[in-house]
Amino acid sequence: MLIAMPGIGDARFSRTLIYVCAHSAEGAMGIVVNKRSKRLSFPDLLVQLDVIAEKDAILLPPTVDAVQVLRGGPVEKGRGFVLHSADFQLDAATLPIEGGVCLTATIDILRAIATGAGPRRAVLALGYAGWAGGQLEEEILHNGWLTCPADDSLLFDDDAGAKYDRALRKLGVDPAMLVGDSGHA
Repeated sequence: MLIAMPGIGDARFSRTLIYVCAHSAEGAMGIVVNKRSKRLSFPDLLVQLDVIAEKDAILLPPTVDAVQVLRGGPVEKGRGFVLHSADFQLDAATLPIEGGVCLTATIDILRAIATGAGPRRAVLALGYAGWAGGQLEEEILHNGWLTCPADDSLLFDDDAGAKYDRALRKLGVDPAMLVGDSGHA
């Protein structure tokens, strides 16, 4: 996971926690996991995408309300990506990442969640964060990001606002002591 440093220099990533889904010499792709959509709930999204009729929203399984809609990043904000537990997979559509986490970006997973047949844990991200080859490494070298291991609570817990501080504490960093200036010894 990437933890934005206070001096990152890009307001879009202020206090952002990103789960890195793919990383290679060609570039990197990640999903912001700690910024909730302020305007859209998962049931609303299902209605907007015609996965369910508006009149059927009341019949959705209780697990649907637990699916957070996140602002996944500044790239392709109209495209949805579901990060989810590995207990659900769609042939030729689900990308296993690691540690029991998968990524699926088709409407079929939304239909499965709406019927209660989807993954045990999931978040839907609108958009993603992307870097060209070598760009993320350069940003890390210039103290734009800290890194920490991912875990289910940082990915799926519903208290999105606390994830950033929890990720820092996981590294032994007190968020109150973090400053925007950095240097090299």
